[in-house]
Amino acid sequence: MANVTGDSLARVRIKNLLLRAYIGIKEEEINNQQNVVINVELTYDASEAIDRNEISAALNYRTITKQIIAHVDGNRFALLERLTHEVLDIVMSHQAVRWAQVEIDKPHALRYAESVSVCLEDQR
Repeated sequence: MANVTGDSLARVRIKNLLLRAYIGIKEEEINNQQNVVINVELTYDASEAIDRNEISAALNYRTITKQIIAHVDGNRFALLERLTHEVLDIVMSHQAVRWAQVEIDKPHALRYAESVSVCLEDQR
């Protein structure tokens, strides 16, 4: 693979993807869906996309987003850490992704706090 210059290493952000899932271990969490807010940041070599100006040469972030939605929306997870790890695995399954960070917020998980979040990252 060619050396990627700073100009061709694209940083893509999927911001505030709001989904609902069963997340937690308490009875009320097991029985009721809650909002989760997903933020993904990733980098990939966009030199071919820049040169060709064609969608087929770019990383398809719509596909990644649809995979995340299918995996999370309406499904069950005991721990926020596990959910974050699984979403990161989805992002990293795309070979073009060089580095990714996933942060998932669980709004109102703690009294007096806006949200609790877990953030994980990976790279190749």
